[in-house]
Amino acid sequence: MRENRDFSDLSFQAFLSEEKLMGCRCRNCGAAYLPPKPICTKCFHRELEWIKLPETGKLAAFTCISVVPPAMAQEGFGRKNPYFTGVVELAKGLRIDARIRGIDPQKPEAVTVGMAMRTDYIHKEKDGIKSTVLAFRPA
Repeated sequence: MRENRDFSDLSFQAFLSEEKLMGCRCRNCGAAYLPPKPICTKCFHRELEWIKLPETGKLAAFTCISVVPPAMAQEGFGRKNPYFTGVVELAKGLRIDARIRGIDPQKPEAVTVGMAMRTDYIHKEKDGIKSTVLAFRPA
């Protein structure tokens, strides 16, 4: 995929704001990375290309969080309203950690390792600054 952006966290974040899950691949050895890296850590080449990643994957690990950081408390999460976070495995063995939405936190038994997931993007705005957070939900 031809994209003229640096292989950086800022570019990754910009793609998320466009609701695109993008990684990068080394043109020399084919190693893929998510999130992107500016250099291949396998062969140390700098010739990388953007790749569009699938919007689906499988839940590899998860946890339910009830003791939350301040930013999540401001969103209403806490002991009485926990949230899920997990690791989702995409194609080519790429894994990424993200919020897990669409599951009742009062029924954690509904979540299982291996369950099918699909991307979900959380758009936020605070003090006039917009951001997008990657999340997943059951497929």
